[in-house]
Amino acid sequence: MIIIADSGSTKTDWCIGNTKTDCRVVQTSGINPFYQSTGEISQIIAQTLVPQLGDTTEFTNIYFYGAGCTPEKASAVKEALLQSFPQSTALVESDLLGAAHALCGHREGIACILGTGSNSCAYDGVKITSQVSPLGFILGDEGSGAVLGKRLVGDCLKHQLPSALCQEFLKEYGLTPALILDKVYRQPLPNRFLASLTPFLSAHRHVPEIHTLLLSCFTDFFCRNVMHYDYGQCPVHFTGSIAWYFQKEVKEAAQALGIQTGNILKSPMEGLIDYHFEI
Repeated sequence: MIIIADSGSTKTDWCIGNTKTDCRVVQTSGINPFYQSTGEISQIIAQTLVPQLGDTTEFTNIYFYGAGCTPEKASAVKEALLQSFPQSTALVESDLLGAAHALCGHREGIACILGTGSNSCAYDGVKITSQVSPLGFILGDEGSGAVLGKRLVGDCLKHQLPSALCQEFLKEYGLTPALILDKVYRQPLPNRFLASLTPFLSAHRHVPEIHTLLLSCFTDFFCRNVMHYDYGQCPVHFTGSIAWYFQKEVKEAAQALGIQTGNILKSPMEGLIDYHFEI
């Protein structure tokens, strides 16, 4: 029996099982070693994962893919996993490699994450061969929920969108210009706040100015990230909530640039189950 984990800062999905037809997925709070110590991660596993396992506590392998799991930070997660599952072999990798495994399997391709943040890489079927740094939502993260939200509030406050639409937006979210500035510049996690505004874009995607905004953001993602890889020879695959809910606009932006799109998954877990249970 094995465990497959797909983790972000907000939540972690854990798949426990033997085969594709004999497995189940449970959820705990997020794990990110960039923000959490080994002790804090161990506490999450012991208090929120282990109780969901019942009598099953012995696993041959644990495959953990997570945000913040750089080579320097991965050991903190591995140590925490082995504290709860000492008989297991634990492999801890980045969420980007998890996305590549989920989207491409053992085939060459370009794997992209479009969620609260964004990321991308070229993948040769085994490992990541090239990556353009995402740089976060201030300097980069093109096409992400945070950047879509940033563009939305910026366009509203700078009168780039119809006045009635801006008033509707502020009313729906209970916002004022002053409150927006406070949430972005003074309160913690402004990226999550900005990403939380993207349902408004989805609901008003038929408005010409919103459609243009979306195409501009996704075009930026392709031009500043994907087009640095050998995209002419490989399909470009996506995972993440933004890619899933805005796939029509993602495909439209890609087509305009001559980029071939492939798989689009809301979450990597479906593809990771296929990858690890393929035998």
